Amino acid sequence: MPHRADALPFAGTQSPLRVSALLHVLCVAACGFAAATGLWRLPLEVWLLVEGVTAAAAGRVFGLPWWWVPINLLFFPAIYMLLGVEVPPIAFLVAFCLLLLVNGAAWCQRVPLFLSSDRAADMVRTLLPVQNGFRFIDLGCGTGTMLTSLARQRPDGHFSGVELAPLPYLLSRWRILRRHAVNVRWGSLWNVDLANYDVVYVYLSPVPMAKLWDKACREMRPGSLLVSNGFCIPGVVPTQTLAVGDAVRSTLYLWRM
Repeated sequence: MPHRADALPFAGTQSPLRVSALLHVLCVAACGFAAATGLWRLPLEVWLLVEGVTAAAAGRVFGLPWWWVPINLLFFPAIYMLLGVEVPPIAFLVAFCLLLLVNGAAWCQRVPLFLSSDRAADMVRTLLPVQNGFRFIDLGCGTGTMLTSLARQRPDGHFSGVELAPLPYLLSRWRILRRHAVNVRWGSLWNVDLANYDVVYVYLSPVPMAKLWDKACREMRPGSLLVSNGFCIPGVVPTQTLAVGDAVRSTLYLWRM
Protein backbone atom coordinates (compact mmCIF):
# COMPACT_ATOMS: atom_id res chain seq x y z
CA MET A 1 0.00 0.00 0.00
CA PRO A 2 1.56 3.32 -0.99
CA HIS A 3 1.90 6.18 1.45
CA ARG A 4 -1.01 8.50 0.70
CA ALA A 5 -1.42 12.18 1.50
CA ASP A 6 -5.12 12.05 0.55
CA ALA A 7 -5.97 9.12 2.82
CA LEU A 8 -9.11 10.73 4.27
CA PRO A 9 -11.83 11.30 1.67
CA PHE A 10 -12.99 14.44 3.49
CA ALA A 11 -9.47 15.87 3.87
CA GLY A 12 -8.69 16.47 0.21
CA THR A 13 -5.07 16.37 -0.89
CA GLN A 14 -3.25 16.96 2.40
CA SER A 15 0.11 16.20 3.90
CA PRO A 16 0.33 13.33 6.43
CA LEU A 17 0.87 15.97 9.14
CA ARG A 18 -2.49 17.57 8.41
CA VAL A 19 -4.22 14.20 8.18
CA SER A 20 -2.76 13.24 11.57
CA ALA A 21 -3.82 16.56 13.09
CA LEU A 22 -7.37 16.08 11.79
CA LEU A 23 -7.51 12.58 13.25
CA HIS A 24 -6.39 13.89 16.65
CA VAL A 25 -9.06 16.62 16.57
CA LEU A 26 -11.73 14.00 15.87
CA CYS A 27 -10.41 11.60 18.53
CA VAL A 28 -10.16 14.34 21.17
CA ALA A 29 -13.70 15.44 20.35
CA ALA A 30 -14.99 11.88 20.66
CA CYS A 31 -13.19 11.29 23.97
CA GLY A 32 -14.35 14.67 25.28
CA PHE A 33 -17.96 13.87 24.39
CA ALA A 34 -17.75 10.46 26.08
CA ALA A 35 -16.25 12.00 29.22
CA ALA A 36 -18.70 14.94 29.35
CA THR A 37 -21.78 12.76 28.95
CA GLY A 38 -20.59 10.24 31.52
CA LEU A 39 -20.51 7.31 29.11
CA TRP A 40 -17.20 6.27 30.67
CA ARG A 41 -15.68 7.56 33.86
CA LEU A 42 -11.94 7.24 33.39
CA PRO A 43 -8.89 9.05 34.80
CA LEU A 44 -7.29 11.65 32.54
CA GLU A 45 -4.23 9.42 31.99
CA VAL A 46 -6.46 6.63 30.66
CA TRP A 47 -8.31 9.04 28.35
CA LEU A 48 -4.98 10.17 26.92
CA LEU A 49 -4.03 6.57 26.23
CA VAL A 50 -7.43 5.85 24.65
CA GLU A 51 -7.06 8.91 22.40
CA GLY A 52 -3.56 7.88 21.34
CA VAL A 53 -4.52 4.29 20.55
CA THR A 54 -7.56 5.44 18.56
CA ALA A 55 -5.60 8.04 16.59
CA ALA A 56 -2.78 5.57 15.84
CA ALA A 57 -5.20 2.89 14.65
CA ALA A 58 -7.20 5.36 12.56
CA GLY A 59 -4.00 6.63 10.98
CA ARG A 60 -3.13 3.16 9.73
CA VAL A 61 -6.68 2.58 8.48
CA PHE A 62 -6.55 5.79 6.46
CA GLY A 63 -3.13 5.07 4.98
CA LEU A 64 -0.58 6.94 7.11
CA PRO A 65 2.91 5.35 7.02
CA TRP A 66 3.79 2.94 9.84
CA TRP A 67 6.15 5.40 11.51
CA TRP A 68 3.19 7.65 12.34
CA VAL A 69 1.90 4.99 14.76
CA PRO A 70 4.25 5.83 17.68
CA ILE A 71 3.88 9.56 16.94
CA ASN A 72 0.09 9.44 17.15
CA LEU A 73 0.13 7.01 20.06
CA LEU A 74 2.46 9.04 22.28
CA PHE A 75 1.68 12.62 21.23
CA PHE A 76 -0.70 13.67 24.02
CA PRO A 77 0.78 11.38 26.73
CA ALA A 78 4.20 12.90 26.02
CA ILE A 79 2.83 16.44 26.31
CA TYR A 80 1.11 15.53 29.57
CA MET A 81 4.33 14.12 31.04
CA LEU A 82 6.40 17.09 29.88
CA LEU A 83 4.02 19.51 31.62
CA GLY A 84 5.08 18.00 34.94
CA VAL A 85 8.81 17.97 34.23
CA GLU A 86 11.17 20.92 34.49
CA VAL A 87 13.21 20.84 31.28
CA PRO A 88 16.09 23.33 30.81
CA PRO A 89 15.45 25.67 27.85
CA ILE A 90 18.75 24.60 26.29
CA ALA A 91 17.33 21.07 25.91
CA PHE A 92 14.68 22.32 23.48
CA LEU A 93 17.34 24.15 21.46
CA VAL A 94 19.50 21.03 21.29
CA ALA A 95 16.53 18.89 20.25
CA PHE A 96 15.56 21.37 17.55
CA CYS A 97 19.11 21.57 16.17
CA LEU A 98 19.40 17.77 16.12
CA LEU A 99 16.06 17.47 14.32
CA LEU A 100 17.18 20.06 11.77
CA LEU A 101 20.48 18.28 11.15
CA VAL A 102 18.81 14.90 10.67
CA ASN A 103 15.71 16.00 8.79
CA GLY A 104 16.76 19.27 7.18
CA ALA A 105 15.18 18.39 3.83
CA ALA A 106 11.75 18.31 5.47
CA TRP A 107 12.06 22.01 6.27
CA CYS A 108 13.41 23.12 2.90
CA GLN A 109 11.77 20.69 0.48
CA ARG A 110 8.97 19.06 2.55
CA VAL A 111 10.75 15.73 2.14
CA PRO A 112 11.31 13.81 5.42
CA LEU A 113 14.06 11.25 5.87
CA PHE A 114 12.93 7.89 4.47
CA LEU A 115 15.36 4.97 4.50
CA SER A 116 15.19 2.45 1.67
CA SER A 117 14.97 -1.17 2.78
CA ASP A 118 17.37 -3.94 1.72
CA ARG A 119 14.53 -5.60 -0.20
CA ALA A 120 13.91 -2.38 -2.11
CA ALA A 121 17.61 -2.23 -3.01
CA ASP A 122 17.52 -5.82 -4.22
CA MET A 123 14.55 -5.06 -6.44
CA VAL A 124 16.08 -1.87 -7.83
CA ARG A 125 19.19 -3.88 -8.70
CA THR A 126 17.11 -5.98 -11.09
CA LEU A 127 16.10 -2.79 -12.91
CA LEU A 128 19.64 -1.60 -13.64
CA PRO A 129 20.91 -1.71 -17.25
CA VAL A 130 22.82 -4.84 -18.19
CA GLN A 131 25.64 -2.97 -19.93
CA ASN A 132 28.73 -1.78 -18.05
CA GLY A 133 29.23 1.87 -17.23
CA PHE A 134 25.58 2.77 -16.60
CA ARG A 135 24.87 5.80 -14.42
CA PHE A 136 22.49 5.71 -11.44
CA ILE A 137 21.48 8.52 -9.08
CA ASP A 138 19.54 8.54 -5.81
CA LEU A 139 17.88 11.95 -5.31
CA GLY A 140 17.75 12.36 -1.55
CA CYS A 141 20.03 9.44 -0.77
CA GLY A 142 19.78 9.74 3.03
CA THR A 143 22.43 7.62 4.71
CA GLY A 144 23.49 5.96 1.45
CA THR A 145 21.84 2.58 1.97
CA MET A 146 20.62 2.22 -1.60
CA LEU A 147 23.90 3.42 -3.13
CA THR A 148 26.20 1.17 -1.10
CA SER A 149 24.00 -1.88 -1.63
CA LEU A 150 23.83 -1.40 -5.42
CA ALA A 151 27.53 -0.57 -5.72
CA ARG A 152 28.42 -3.76 -3.87
CA GLN A 153 26.30 -5.90 -6.19
CA ARG A 154 26.99 -4.04 -9.46
CA PRO A 155 30.57 -2.70 -9.32
CA ASP A 156 30.44 -2.14 -13.09
CA GLY A 157 28.19 0.93 -12.73
CA HIS A 158 28.59 4.54 -11.60
CA PHE A 159 26.46 5.56 -8.62
CA SER A 160 25.70 9.09 -7.45
CA GLY A 161 23.62 10.58 -4.67
CA VAL A 162 22.56 13.99 -3.44
CA GLU A 163 21.39 14.76 0.10
CA LEU A 164 20.42 18.04 1.77
CA ALA A 165 20.17 16.99 5.44
CA PRO A 166 23.64 17.44 7.00
CA LEU A 167 23.91 14.39 9.28
CA PRO A 168 22.61 11.82 6.76
CA TYR A 169 24.93 13.37 4.17
CA LEU A 170 27.96 13.00 6.42
CA LEU A 171 27.03 9.41 7.24
CA SER A 172 26.62 8.54 3.57
CA ARG A 173 30.00 10.11 2.80
CA TRP A 174 31.60 7.99 5.51
CA ARG A 175 29.96 4.82 4.17
CA ILE A 176 31.33 5.32 0.63
CA LEU A 177 34.93 6.17 1.58
CA ARG A 178 36.29 2.98 -0.01
CA ARG A 179 33.86 2.82 -2.91
CA HIS A 180 35.37 4.70 -5.83
CA ALA A 181 32.34 4.11 -8.06
CA VAL A 182 30.05 5.98 -5.64
CA ASN A 183 29.82 9.75 -5.26
CA VAL A 184 27.60 11.67 -2.85
CA ARG A 185 27.29 15.43 -2.73
CA TRP A 186 25.50 17.84 -0.43
CA GLY A 187 22.79 19.98 -1.98
CA SER A 188 19.32 20.18 -3.45
CA LEU A 189 17.97 17.55 -5.81
CA TRP A 190 16.53 20.35 -7.95
CA ASN A 191 20.03 21.41 -8.95
CA VAL A 192 20.91 18.02 -10.47
CA ASP A 193 20.87 17.60 -14.25
CA LEU A 194 19.06 14.31 -14.83
CA ALA A 195 20.23 14.04 -18.44
CA ASN A 196 23.43 12.37 -17.23
CA TYR A 197 21.75 9.27 -15.75
CA ASP A 198 20.23 6.03 -17.00
CA VAL A 199 18.26 5.36 -13.81
CA VAL A 200 16.91 7.99 -11.41
CA TYR A 201 15.69 6.74 -8.01
CA VAL A 202 13.68 8.78 -5.49
CA TYR A 203 12.07 8.16 -2.09
CA LEU A 204 10.56 11.57 -1.37
CA SER A 205 6.99 12.47 -0.34
CA PRO A 206 3.74 13.27 -2.16
CA VAL A 207 4.48 17.01 -2.18
CA PRO A 208 7.30 17.27 -4.79
CA MET A 209 6.24 14.46 -7.13
CA ALA A 210 4.45 16.65 -9.71
CA LYS A 211 7.42 19.03 -9.82
CA LEU A 212 9.80 16.07 -10.11
CA TRP A 213 7.83 14.76 -13.09
CA ASP A 214 8.13 18.11 -14.85
CA LYS A 215 11.88 18.08 -14.25
CA ALA A 216 12.19 14.47 -15.44
CA CYS A 217 10.26 15.20 -18.64
CA ARG A 218 12.54 18.15 -19.40
CA GLU A 219 15.86 16.51 -18.62
CA MET A 220 15.82 12.71 -18.70
CA ARG A 221 16.87 11.00 -21.93
CA PRO A 222 14.50 8.77 -23.93
CA GLY A 223 14.78 5.21 -22.67
CA SER A 224 16.01 6.18 -19.19
CA LEU A 225 14.10 4.99 -16.11
CA LEU A 226 12.53 6.92 -13.24
CA VAL A 227 11.86 4.86 -10.11
CA SER A 228 9.87 6.18 -7.14
CA ASN A 229 9.62 4.29 -3.87
CA GLY A 230 6.27 4.67 -2.12
CA PHE A 231 4.88 7.71 -3.93
CA CYS A 232 3.18 7.90 -7.30
CA ILE A 233 3.10 10.93 -9.59
CA PRO A 234 -0.41 12.43 -9.53
CA GLY A 235 -2.21 11.98 -12.82
CA VAL A 236 0.59 9.99 -14.47
CA VAL A 237 0.09 6.26 -14.91
CA PRO A 238 3.34 4.37 -14.19
CA THR A 239 4.80 2.06 -16.79
CA GLN A 240 5.03 -0.64 -14.13
CA THR A 241 4.45 -1.10 -10.40
CA LEU A 242 6.32 -3.57 -8.22
CA ALA A 243 5.40 -4.64 -4.69
CA VAL A 244 8.60 -4.79 -2.64
CA GLY A 245 7.25 -6.93 0.19
CA ASP A 246 9.27 -5.28 2.94
CA ALA A 247 8.15 -4.37 6.46
CA VAL A 248 6.55 -1.08 5.37
CA ARG A 249 4.82 -2.60 2.32
CA SER A 250 6.70 -0.43 -0.15
CA THR A 251 5.74 -0.15 -3.80
CA LEU A 252 8.09 0.83 -6.60
CA TYR A 253 6.58 2.98 -9.34
CA LEU A 254 8.42 2.93 -12.68
CA TRP A 255 8.24 5.33 -15.61
CA ARG A 256 10.16 4.61 -18.80
CA MET A 257 10.93 7.97 -20.38
